[in-house]
Amino acid sequence: MVSKTEEEQVNRLENQVENGGGGAWEYLCLVRKLKLRRSDRVLKYGLEILNDVKKRSAIGSEEWTLYEQVAISAMDCQSLDIAKECTGVLQRKFPGSKRVGKLEAMLFEARGLWAEAEKAYASLLEDDPLDQTIHKRRVAMAKAQGNLSSAIEWLNKYLEIFMADHDSWRELAEIYLSLQMYKQAAFCYEELILSHSTVPLYHLAYADVLYTLGGLENLHAARKYYAATIDLTGGKNVRALFGVCLCGSAIAQLTKGRNKDDKDGMELQSLSVAALEKAYKQKSPSKAPLLSSVLSSLRASS
Repeated sequence: MVSKTEEEQVNRLENQVENGGGGAWEYLCLVRKLKLRRSDRVLKYGLEILNDVKKRSAIGSEEWTLYEQVAISAMDCQSLDIAKECTGVLQRKFPGSKRVGKLEAMLFEARGLWAEAEKAYASLLEDDPLDQTIHKRRVAMAKAQGNLSSAIEWLNKYLEIFMADHDSWRELAEIYLSLQMYKQAAFCYEELILSHSTVPLYHLAYADVLYTLGGLENLHAARKYYAATIDLTGGKNVRALFGVCLCGSAIAQLTKGRNKDDKDGMELQSLSVAALEKAYKQKSPSKAPLLSSVLSSLRASS
């Protein structure tokens, strides 16, 4: 995650380079350090250095790192001839290098040569089965082809090895949601909550899935996780507040008034309604009447 200060530093350097004030190499190093994808700028400034013998010699052995950086940016920008040229320079300098082998596979991928890319990635994984980058490239390639079943397969295999990669659990959950495989998505969010119990986003996403699944048990659980989201955000998550109200209405419809002993649930719903009304009056007073109408319809339906 890039901090605000770091982002400001990158933007300041970018403006400086654009206005002829120099600092292109410092900009490229910072972009690489922060793992940013400003591909058009990297391609432009990188080529300016690589095509100038004096500037290229000034960076010494970092020249090869720059070739790699420019090659990847060129693929992003679909400047595949430049990417091929940079990769070729690295192949001649480092024959048999696994790092250059990744670039070759990525170039196959960028050109849409899926079979060749898959063959190259498979070969690289034989040499190093724990290379996270290659595993993730396989997932990205499957998604690029619209083959979500393969993406799910590769992600599951990856997570068997790297179980603590929360970004991959989120990605897998989102793929399952896109395919309406809600139970599988729920499992992914359960894993995320177990390892990152203080992240409100995961509680909220899990609650949404449980609400979508429906059924009395799931609705009660969804309300609890919406409540957890509210607690973790200091009562400021409007979506979670609405979630509590929706769950309360759905539970009332299913129980048909037999949930009168659910005092905690009714109190939570009342507090959520009050918090929503306060939030709308402060931040969007023009929509307060619409909120009142929605909340009234929820009460009427329950």
